[in-house]
Amino acid sequence: MTSPVSFGALRTFVEVGRQGSIKRAAFALNVTPGAVSQQIKALELRFGIQLLERGNREVRLSTHGLLLFGQIAPGFEQIDAAVHLFEDRRPGPQTLVISTVPSFAACWLTPRLGHFTARHPQIEVQIETSVQLADLANGPVDLAIRHGSGKYLGLDATLLFTPRLVAVGSPSLLENGVLQSPGDCLRYPLLQDRERTDWPSWLEAQGVKPTRSATKGPSYADDALLIQAAIAGQGLAIVRDVYAARALQAGGIMLAIDAPVPTPASYFIVVRSDRTSPKIAAFRQWIMREAGVA
Repeated sequence: MTSPVSFGALRTFVEVGRQGSIKRAAFALNVTPGAVSQQIKALELRFGIQLLERGNREVRLSTHGLLLFGQIAPGFEQIDAAVHLFEDRRPGPQTLVISTVPSFAACWLTPRLGHFTARHPQIEVQIETSVQLADLANGPVDLAIRHGSGKYLGLDATLLFTPRLVAVGSPSLLENGVLQSPGDCLRYPLLQDRERTDWPSWLEAQGVKPTRSATKGPSYADDALLIQAAIAGQGLAIVRDVYAARALQAGGIMLAIDAPVPTPASYFIVVRSDRTSPKIAAFRQWIMREAGVA
């Protein structure tokens, strides 16, 4: 009698198919890449067929692999959905994993999270930061907050707000008060974003032709660092108003000039359309109230 096919090996194969990489599949399954390779080889020996086409870093499903993946992957998705459903119903603390960009986490979300945990002490929030959209289909992330167009294939995106670019600086640097015109900013040291595009974009929107100095000065990876540099008096910075709000209110920085410029992208809360749970619903309701859209 033929022994049954290993459920774990099939699960490993599905994860490799999802990730397109043995290394990424190993990370998702919390095992070593060698263990993943052994599981796949065991399946190939059992079936007598090649399931993967292996490259230097990535792998692709073979013709037989695609056929097998199409047959068994939906079943594992149903199992995952059932597990999530019953985990959310268990007594005691529940973990809510949220993925977002570092600036949003540091400047907007983290200072407000105390309000959410006070309302929902049974939900333990875990924040993960990344500039790339998390894999909501296969990873542990429950929802994401992203900056973009709101068009994410297979995901539901709800608008939170559209930020505006503002010019800010420390009161010590702007000792003579608010500037008279946008072009006056060029008389000060400028702090730059990573791509050095925000100052030229903001100046052009004000009708000012950017000079070469508009791209000079130290650059920072995100708005949280830019705001800290501005508070330290290192120069003027262009940042998103939603990030600067608390520092403005505290008096660490001030508007160099009241001339905001809308950004082309907005912030959205992003979830899988087929994943609903009380903890996700509670967080969505809370953050929409915080953003003023509910």
